[in-house]
Amino acid sequence: MKKTFKVNNISCINCANLIKGSLEDDFGTIEVNLEASPKEVTVEIADDSKEVEFKNEMADIGFDIIKD
Repeated sequence: MKKTFKVNNISCINCANLIKGSLEDDFGTIEVNLEASPKEVTVEIADDSKEVEFKNEMADIGFDIIKD
């Protein structure tokens, strides 16, 4: 299922490219919406454990997902 997360610390295309380059091998195609405020990252998430893994990987590269 596709899921969209609001994310802190994304400021430019270089941030978007870092996210894609770091995580697309594990999570497939990642879309980063630089027009939204806060910025949004959309990814295909198979289950809850994959969602937790995605959030942890995002934090590891310096991007915190905003809690709902």
